[in-house]
Amino acid sequence: MHRGALECSLPRREVHRIRVNADMAEINNHHGLYYEDIDLDAQWVSPTRQITQQDVMQFAEMTGDFNPLHVDPEYARRTPFKRPIAHGLLGLSLMAGLGSDSPAVRTAAFVRIVDWRFVRPIFPGDWITIHTRVVRKEPSGRRHGRVAWRRQIVNQHGEVVQDGELETLVMLRTARTAPAARLVKPR
Repeated sequence: MHRGALECSLPRREVHRIRVNADMAEINNHHGLYYEDIDLDAQWVSPTRQITQQDVMQFAEMTGDFNPLHVDPEYARRTPFKRPIAHGLLGLSLMAGLGSDSPAVRTAAFVRIVDWRFVRPIFPGDWITIHTRVVRKEPSGRRHGRVAWRRQIVNQHGEVVQDGELETLVMLRTARTAPAARLVKPR
């Protein structure tokens, strides 16, 4: 990776340029932060992405969820939202993607969603950003640490539209040594 701008493969109006300094390039070249590099209460903000009606239709096609609330403008006009809304799980999926490099971490496994709330709808045309904060850390075995992340999806108005807590296993820089085995003599 070189110092400069990274581009994603979104249409021109949605291309986000991310300035990469030498330190971040070094981290990303090696797949991210180790458990020891992550500080409690550390915070990150992802790049911003616009949700399009095409995103909603592609998600409907991929999942088979053609609920008219998402895909039928005439039907959606008669709902409290007055227009189509994005699938809640589309927001959750985009949180996973946008948040994956904010921060880039040496994730060994996604463990669980502790809780997740769908606070407000996400509408096609909205711009979302993922806000991440480390809420807990604890060792977990010899090779990993467990990290709990508070993630919020925030729209262009600064409103939290979804939020919750996730846990992942993150690789340790150096595996902890196991306690020495005791030699037991047979009787």
